[in-house]
Amino acid sequence: MKTLRDFVFIDHRPLAATIFYFPPTEMDGDVDNIVKLILDGMIAIIYPNDRLLERVIVQKFEPRVVSIFNSLTSTLEEAAGAIRPVIYIRIDDDLSWREVS
Repeated sequence: MKTLRDFVFIDHRPLAATIFYFPPTEMDGDVDNIVKLILDGMIAIIYPNDRLLERVIVQKFEPRVVSIFNSLTSTLEEAAGAIRPVIYIRIDDDLSWREVS
């Protein structure tokens, strides 16, 4: 891991995260319990510190609950149709929802 960190460009821009969890069965725990583990696990690999995250969107998609997506990327479509459990994570710098004054 140390060698990998030395050669990877880590972004310092403000970021947003989207996490969609597709559990194999109805969840016993709370969806927010998985968020910290995921975000902390990406420190020093995707970003230097999770303080750079300005927005986090999290949603679970349990079996037998119909969810409608208005548009799907090929990666999200693959995740939604895969054998569960699946966690879809998207990190991006599109902060068009905010204004800085």
